[in-house]
Amino acid sequence: MRRILPQPVLSGLILGLWLVLAPALSLGQVLIGLWLALVLPWATRGFWPDRPRLADWPAGLRLTGVVLTDIVVANVEVARRVLGPPSRLAPAFLEVPLAIEDPFIASLLGSIISLTPGTVSIEIDRGVLLVHALHVDDAAAAVARIKSRYETPLRKVFAC
Repeated sequence: MRRILPQPVLSGLILGLWLVLAPALSLGQVLIGLWLALVLPWATRGFWPDRPRLADWPAGLRLTGVVLTDIVVANVEVARRVLGPPSRLAPAFLEVPLAIEDPFIASLLGSIISLTPGTVSIEIDRGVLLVHALHVDDAAAAVARIKSRYETPLRKVFAC
């Protein structure tokens, strides 16, 4: 089955996205979507790393809730700071030492950080994630927050 559908979740997402973006739902659109859902993951299977397996689904759901909540809260906070006087901003670069060794999970952490408005992960180099934040009062507290809210749960979700 893995030979036909190397990335079944991705195939489902491709099909779903194709059908949502199609101008009209028709048999032709469904067939094109199915073809893309089968061919694209198969053609790119060599580029996909060995994905770690989820070890703790409930922790993954909790992490998803935390990330979604943080995105909403950060949107409000960024809007408040950006629309206010420039003196309200204190941008900074943060170096977050990583306990995560798996490159895929470290990239996932960087993606989570970048999804949250006001922060962007820049690079991962020698076990350190470089993050730019729009406003930082206390760099050590910001690093500790990233580690406790995102890295620790990711380590639990993937048992690493």
